Amino acid sequence: MSEAEYLTVQEALTAVLAGVSVVSAEQVPLLEALGRVLAQDVVAQDSLPPFANSSMDGYALIAADLAAASQENPAILRVVGDVAAGAVQDVVVQRGTAVRIMTGAPVPPGANAVVPVEDTDEAWRNRERPLPEQIQVHRPVQPGDYIRHPGEDIESGQTILEKGHILRPQEVGVLASLGISYVSVIRRPRVAILATGDELLEVDQPLRPGKIRNSNGYTQAAQILALGAIPVQLGIAEDTETAVRQKLKVGLDANVDLFISSAGVSVGAYDVVKAVLEAEGNVGFWRVRMRPGKPLAYGTYHGIPYLGLPGNPVSAMVSFERFARAAIRKMAGHTQLDRPTLPVTVQNEIHSDGRESYIRAIVTPEGGTYQAQVTGDQGSHIMTSLVKANALLIVPEGVTFVPKGGQLTAWMLDWPETRF
Repeated sequence: MSEAEYLTVQEALTAVLAGVSVVSAEQVPLLEALGRVLAQDVVAQDSLPPFANSSMDGYALIAADLAAASQENPAILRVVGDVAAGAVQDVVVQRGTAVRIMTGAPVPPGANAVVPVEDTDEAWRNRERPLPEQIQVHRPVQPGDYIRHPGEDIESGQTILEKGHILRPQEVGVLASLGISYVSVIRRPRVAILATGDELLEVDQPLRPGKIRNSNGYTQAAQILALGAIPVQLGIAEDTETAVRQKLKVGLDANVDLFISSAGVSVGAYDVVKAVLEAEGNVGFWRVRMRPGKPLAYGTYHGIPYLGLPGNPVSAMVSFERFARAAIRKMAGHTQLDRPTLPVTVQNEIHSDGRESYIRAIVTPEGGTYQAQVTGDQGSHIMTSLVKANALLIVPEGVTFVPKGGQLTAWMLDWPETRF
C-alpha cells in the first residue's frame, strides 16, 4: 500500500464521524447537567418575574404625586406601610401615600412606580430605624420606574431553551429560577481505553529493563474526562490476540459506546489489534497521511465503533485530539466538534515531510496579532514539548517548508491570555 493510497486527515475524520451516533438521553439533577446538551426543549411553567417587584430600595407610590417634586420643593407623602423581600403587604397605595419597599419585594396594590431611597430625605436605613410617618421626595418619576414587571424576562409557556442547547452556569440559573430540578440531557458517552504492549507496566510499578509505564491510558482517560465523557479503563493487554479479546470483552460487558486503544495498529509482528478487528469486526481504514499519527485504525468491534491510536505518546494524544475528540463530542450531542483556531505568524522555520502535520507550539498575542513559537523537539516520544504547548500548528498536506514569519492556522488546545 503506497502512501498515496492512505486517507487524508479530512477523509479519515469524515469516516470516523459517519460511524458514530448521538447516544441516548437521561434525566439528571440540575447541577449534573452542567456542560451537557439538552435532549428536549424546555418550556417555562412560570413567568419571570412572577410578580411585579421593586428593583431598588425605596418607596412605592403613585408617580403623579411627584410631578412637581424638586430639591427646592419636595413632594411630601404619608408613609402607610413597609414591605420587605419575601413579604406581602396588604395595604393599598393611594394618592398622597407611599410604602417603604425593599429590592425584590412585591409592589403593593395601587402603586405604579418606585422612587429610590437616595432621592428622599431618608439618607440611610437599617432594621432598627423606625418607619417614618412621612417622606420627602426630591424628584419626579415616571409610571413603571424601578419596577420589574411580571413576565418581563420569561413568560409562562415560552420555550426558553431548545433541544441541542449546551447548559452553562447561566442556563442552570434560569432553570433553577423556574423550579426545574431535573433536566433531560444527552448522557455521557462511555469510552473504553485499552493499552497494548508487552513492554507496559502499570503506573505504580517500578521500572524494569525494557519496560515503560502505561502513560497513554492515563492521558486518554484525562482527555475523555475533559470532554465530559466517562472513561472505562480496561488496563493493559499483552501482545496476543487472546489477551486483547479478553480485555475488549470487559468493555462489551460494561456497555461502552466507543473503544479506544493505543499501539498494536502498525505493521510490526506484535501489532495484534488490527488482526482482532478483522476477525471479529471490521477495519474501515488503518493509515492516515498525518504527522504525528500515521498508524491509525478505525472500524468496529462487535458493532461498537473502535479507534486504534498509535503507541507513541505524542502521536496517540494528537490523534485523539484530531479524531476521538470529534467523535465523542458528536456522541454527546454537540454540533461544534473542533477546537477553536487562530491565524498565527510563526517565529521558527518549520520543516515537514509533506503529510498534514501538527506542530507543538505556544501561541501568544502581540501587537494585535498572534505569534507562534515551536516548543521544542517534535519527536513523537517527546511529551514535554506538548506540555509546553497551548496549540498545534497545522502544516497543510503537501507543504514541506514554512519560513519564519510565515502564516499558519493554530488549533488551540488552550486559549492564550489576551493582552491586546
